[in-house]
Amino acid sequence: MSADTAEKPAEGGYGILTDAGIARLRERIGIQHNKPTPPHNREVTWDNTRRFANGYGDNNPLWCDPDYGKTTRWGGLIAPPNMLYTMGVSDAPALSAEDKAKLKGDPLAGLGSYQSMMEFEWWRPLQLGDQLTQRSALIGVQVNDKSSFSGRTVSEIKGMIFRNQHGDLHAIQRGTWMRAERHASKERKKEYELPQPYTPEQLAEIDAAYEAETLRGADTLYWEDVREGADIPTIVRGPLRTSDLIVWHIGWGMQLTPPGAFRESWKIRKKVPGMYTPNALNVPDTVQRLHWETAWANELGIPVPYDYGGLRETFLTNTVTNWMGDDGWLWKLSCQHRKFVYTGDTYWIKGSVRKKQQVDGRNEVHLDLRIENQWGTVVTPGSAVVLLPTRDKAVELPRPAQEDIDAMFAHEVARYAD
Repeated sequence: MSADTAEKPAEGGYGILTDAGIARLRERIGIQHNKPTPPHNREVTWDNTRRFANGYGDNNPLWCDPDYGKTTRWGGLIAPPNMLYTMGVSDAPALSAEDKAKLKGDPLAGLGSYQSMMEFEWWRPLQLGDQLTQRSALIGVQVNDKSSFSGRTVSEIKGMIFRNQHGDLHAIQRGTWMRAERHASKERKKEYELPQPYTPEQLAEIDAAYEAETLRGADTLYWEDVREGADIPTIVRGPLRTSDLIVWHIGWGMQLTPPGAFRESWKIRKKVPGMYTPNALNVPDTVQRLHWETAWANELGIPVPYDYGGLRETFLTNTVTNWMGDDGWLWKLSCQHRKFVYTGDTYWIKGSVRKKQQVDGRNEVHLDLRIENQWGTVVTPGSAVVLLPTRDKAVELPRPAQEDIDAMFAHEVARYAD
């Protein structure tokens, strides 16, 4: 979701996708900058890893029980893979006057912003006491002239690189946000699948899936024992309730809206009034409320409130970490958010082994993943690469393409330019 969500007349290019706006956006590629809001967590603790994991329905003792962690190869508690969403003190270098001018405002102001794809690479775990720094950059801009969602669209690809307190690269997150004219998305409103009341049989099926969910944990999965074409265990999450989003935000933070309520919220609104629009009582409220307020979602062309892409990403990592156990390593995850998931929808997270291979000493298992809703529609297809031990060798952690953060950003920009 974009911070600029208020509807305004399409004057002076506002809300209209133009070549000039795309050209201005491309001028930003490669400029490293800081995140506008502080992190929800500055350090890995037992409390915040547990709250984060519980927020997406995961009670894996590897990130919820420090005593259990001591019995594993990691020697202590580690954080869930997606915990980086809540961390990262900004550490980008000061911007030049020229770069500041390039980053000022939004070249595509007034357009909707919808998360469409997210990729991760993890190179080392987050352990108790670890801290992260983060810096971001636009690393690619792609134009799609015939999007099925709303005609012509632009994809903004942003890279976020995280380092620990020792300066070692921890992970990279690559996010793609689709920018589209709002009137076009409104015209497609009738095509959405909307949740309907559940039958007792459907609810019993969901309960049975929750009952059957298991963690591999200390029962080591060896590379030799993985069979290509085999399914990994399905897990279920949902039906999605507003109360689930509240618990999710406790662990995840607000992310899109700067933290703070009441007077703190007023101070933010005073500084950034565009992040707050009047609700039905004419009271300014965060534009982020389209995730829980039907009236505001309707104003933006969405029939009912919908979920967060980051929530789905944690569901995908959850099903992989359940399957791979304590001794495996989730190296890469990629997914595309193709359809809305609304309040009331159910997530069925499924996967299978596409192939296994040994490359440069790594014992790789490539997974095909998907999230289906209660109608059987694939809302988020994805993939992952897991490193598993063999019976004579433990997993060796992978390394980034470049160890230096500046070189890593240059590598990413070149990758998308190609």
